[in-house]
Amino acid sequence: MKKFILFLVILFVVYLIGINTVPQYIEAERNPVKAAGPYQISPEAQAIYARLDFISDLHCDALLWGRNLNKRGNQGHVDFPRMREANVALEMFTIVSKSPAGQNMQSNSEDAFDNITPLTIAKGESPWNWFSLINRTLSQSEALKNFVENEGEKAIFVRSKADLEKLIEARKTDKEVIGAMLGIEGGHALEGMPENLDKVYAAGVRMVGPTHFFDNEFGGSAHGQSGEGLTDFGKKMIARMNELGIFIDLAHASPAIVEDILRLSSKPVIVSHTGVRAVLDSQRNLSDEQIQKIAAKGGIIGIAFFDMAVGTPELPNIIASIKHVRDLVGVEFVALGSDYDGSVAVPFDITGLPLIVEGLLNAGFTEEEIKAVMGENVKRFLLENLN
Repeated sequence: MKKFILFLVILFVVYLIGINTVPQYIEAERNPVKAAGPYQISPEAQAIYARLDFISDLHCDALLWGRNLNKRGNQGHVDFPRMREANVALEMFTIVSKSPAGQNMQSNSEDAFDNITPLTIAKGESPWNWFSLINRTLSQSEALKNFVENEGEKAIFVRSKADLEKLIEARKTDKEVIGAMLGIEGGHALEGMPENLDKVYAAGVRMVGPTHFFDNEFGGSAHGQSGEGLTDFGKKMIARMNELGIFIDLAHASPAIVEDILRLSSKPVIVSHTGVRAVLDSQRNLSDEQIQKIAAKGGIIGIAFFDMAVGTPELPNIIASIKHVRDLVGVEFVALGSDYDGSVAVPFDITGLPLIVEGLLNAGFTEEEIKAVMGENVKRFLLENLN
């Protein structure tokens, strides 16, 4: 009996050591920054950046890793202090609940081993989350709520147009006030149960991408195996998302799902993090025809920052992708969609956003166009479409 108790004690100690080291090690491997700050730009670009009233990013997976977002981290890409350093007004924090082993851009099976399960255990999360996608999702939702509450009056959880208006008003006198929104990457998080959509809405989710890296109950992924459009379940969920006021995120959706949603949705759509095929020809990215249809629907397109979306070197290709959307359909339809903390290597963390301004300036963008891309387009889109 003593040996058994000793074994349990040792096992518990090893577990405690693991939850304090393993997630940090995994994130350091998965979310590198290619060039560490501080980042230098020209005085002209810096002056424009200083005049930006509203900077926003449409996609960040920082909730996945278990970091304390109230503290400035020395790894990963985003936390609240670094948002303030970069004068970012609003970040869309997205929830990843499942990721297939061997994840790639071409083809993934929904039956592949789930990478998020061991990470969930290693983080020391409740056993209720270990094998439940909806529980993981609600847990990350609660984590964001707690992070925001820990900031007191300095942060706002944006769930409605009124919340956004409160954020905009607060920042007129205090640029330390930041906003956070909540999205879901992959409708598999609902576990095929319609009532779970209402649960995540109640938890603050205002954006859902039907699919992530594999096919699910909604239909086909751009990186799945079927290539199918929306299932009957998926069609019902799209209608319900429209009713509730949840934005539909087309990032990672199969071309057939993109077509189905653009036909069926009564509301404009978001592509939270993507590239364009004119810059990098990948099944991950949007064709010109898709960009035109999304714009015609009044949607908004967030350009990602990592190589598999824009190619290398990243910064000039990010600028080229933004420019392509502007030239094709108009500057009002393009925004930033970094995919920060999304198991990607990025050229700079969130404090490097001034580099985007300098790149746009060098590419001939006017100050008004730069303001639009850096966040004014997101602000307008949300004011027009949030309930």
